[in-house]
Amino acid sequence: MVDAVETSVEAGPVPVHERPTDRPLVRVHESEIPADRRRGAEIRTLLSPRNAASVSGFLGVARLQPGESIAEHYHPYSEEFLYVADGEVTVDLDGEPWHVGTGSALLVPPGTRHRLRNEGGEPARVVFQLGPLAPRPELGHVDTESAASPQPDLGGGR
Repeated sequence: MVDAVETSVEAGPVPVHERPTDRPLVRVHESEIPADRRRGAEIRTLLSPRNAASVSGFLGVARLQPGESIAEHYHPYSEEFLYVADGEVTVDLDGEPWHVGTGSALLVPPGTRHRLRNEGGEPARVVFQLGPLAPRPELGHVDTESAASPQPDLGGGR
């Protein structure tokens, strides 16, 4: 493993990389993070500026039981990466349903209204990452419906 590069015989080795001293290494287990159900299904923000001193975004996991959803919202400043680790979900993007199954990923651009729904018979686990961070935390997430709101009619069988 190479961790230094020699620039000259006189100068000696120069470090290739150095972690800033104010940036801790952080590892958490999802069981250590309290579940947040304000938007419906269980959401746990695993790594964030608050607990990990992250500066570019945050990472979390959502667990949706059959019939559960995460209320529609959007992020004015951040794109959101979704990865379905287990199960299947329907992600409504600006009102258009997208089916996302185990092992699939989806990019939600900034400003896109989105809602996650588990319409299947098995629990779903979705890993999410957002970045960049909004200028202030209260500007990063805009709810467009409450978790108690009825789901809109998206068409389909009648």
